[in-house]
Amino acid sequence: MMTVFQYGDDINTDMLFPGKYTYTCSTAEEILPHLLEDLDPEFAGSVKEGDLLLGGSNFGCGSSREQPVLGLKAVGIEAVVAKSFARIFFRAAINQGLLLVECPEAVAAFEPGDEYIIDIEAGTIRVGGKQFAFPRLPNEVLAIREAGGLLAWTTRQLEEEGR
Repeated sequence: MMTVFQYGDDINTDMLFPGKYTYTCSTAEEILPHLLEDLDPEFAGSVKEGDLLLGGSNFGCGSSREQPVLGLKAVGIEAVVAKSFARIFFRAAINQGLLLVECPEAVAAFEPGDEYIIDIEAGTIRVGGKQFAFPRLPNEVLAIREAGGLLAWTTRQLEEEGR
């Protein structure tokens, strides 16, 4: 069963991955034990593949470090659903192929124990027996996510072009 981790507004990159590890942790294996270390000390030990993060407004604000996104992607987070995202975090998530969904109504409707179903193609989220629409992601973003991130997508494109 999926676990939903819910956090509030202005969750910054230091809360997601403490800045004190910026220059000592660069691989997913090094990052994982420190994910949300200061915000939710139980997170790294309890998160599992397919879990979901809910955030408030301005999720991922702060610095442009890739470690928070790399760690969330590596641990297998299904998606981050938030009221809004900081632009720098949004771009880093696209680069890594981490699904971000902006849907304030779905975040507000969540109650502990609710099941969350995200239909990326349809642009809908079902939570607590209600369905909410979110702006459908552009085909390019979906393709990058499907490929596993921007680097993998670019490599695939070049190979298809024979370069």
